[in-house]
Amino acid sequence: MIRDIGRLLLVTGAIVVGVAVYGTFRIWDQGRQDERRPAGALVVLGAAQYDGRPSPVLAARLDHAVALFLTGDYHWFVVTGGKADGDRTTEAAVARAYALERGVPDDRILVEDRGRTTLESLRSVTEIVHAKGIADAVFVSDPQHMLRVLRMAADLGLTAWGSPTPTGPLATDPPRLAVAYVHELGALAFYLVGGGDPAGELGEPR
Repeated sequence: MIRDIGRLLLVTGAIVVGVAVYGTFRIWDQGRQDERRPAGALVVLGAAQYDGRPSPVLAARLDHAVALFLTGDYHWFVVTGGKADGDRTTEAAVARAYALERGVPDDRILVEDRGRTTLESLRSVTEIVHAKGIADAVFVSDPQHMLRVLRMAADLGLTAWGSPTPTGPLATDPPRLAVAYVHELGALAFYLVGGGDPAGELGEPR
C-alpha cells in the first residue's frame, strides 16, 4: 500500500508540474504576441500609482497605449483601476491625467475607477464600452498579464486582442519577472477553477 501511495503521489506531482509548465508556456507565448489592430476601444490595465504619480509599470503601459491611440485606430481610450486602502486617488485618475498630458483628447477618454482586481475592472469596462455600442477592444498590459486579461475579456463577451508593452521595468529585472510569472500562473488557475481573482490584487503589477 505504501508503494502504491508513493506511485500515486509521483504521478500526481508529475501532472501538477506538467500543467504548471504548460500554463507558464501559454502565458509567455501570449505575452510575446502583439495583436494591435483597429478597434472600438483601447483599454489600459491599471497598476500602482504613488500619490498621483504613475509607477514605472503603469507609465510603461500608458506610454505604449498613448502611442497606439495616436495612430487614430481607436475611438475610445479606456483607463482602469480603483483605489487601494489609504490612497488619495485612483489608478484610473492618474492614468487619465498622464494620457491628457500626452495628447489624448479629454472627450475620448473613458474611466473605470471601481475595480480593485483585473476581473472587477474588466467587468466594469465591459459595461462601459457596451454602453457606447463597442464590442471589440485592444488591451494593453504587461506581457505576462495578457493571457489572463484576454481570457477574462472574452468570457465577458468582448472581442479582445492584446498589445503588451515592450518596455516595462519587469523585462530587465529577472527576479521580479519570475515572481510575476508565478503570480500570473496562480491567478490564472484561480480564475479557471473558481471564476474569480485573488483578493487584494490591486497594486503593482495588476
